[in-house]
Amino acid sequence: MTIDAQISRLDQSVEGLAAAVASLDEELFLEKLNGWSSRDIVAHLIGWNRFIIEGSKQITRGELPSYDVDPGENYSKVNAKLIREYPSTDQRELLEELRSSARELGRYLETLEADTWQRDFGVRHQGSTVTIRNTVEELIDDYGHHRKQIEEWSGHHQH
Repeated sequence: MTIDAQISRLDQSVEGLAAAVASLDEELFLEKLNGWSSRDIVAHLIGWNRFIIEGSKQITRGELPSYDVDPGENYSKVNAKLIREYPSTDQRELLEELRSSARELGRYLETLEADTWQRDFGVRHQGSTVTIRNTVEELIDDYGHHRKQIEEWSGHHQH
């Protein structure tokens, strides 16, 4: 895979999630399921799009990204902070912000040399090698995971 292919996959995953969210009415968008609402999912992904730009810069300096330092179980501390950081309940506004933050990440990735994107800078987290490439892959997987959640959720509410 190339950087361009990864950016394309990121765009597709963002649009897939955005479409699932856009299909929800406002009440369902704000309703919590297992402690999270679709609003919370969008808010935390906006934050992650931006975090990964900063984290990627830290990786190239051989530093552990700040979000990996004390993330809490399953990144609960990081995610709780992001949910507070993006408090809007306006579905359209949040989806615009989601797309815009994903474009920021895509533009950042476009500036990287292929070697930088996939290079092992010696950063490890819980025994795994951390690269920009695999960090972005995890984000893309996260979009897919949350899209399924939202689709299942909206499926349960259709009469």
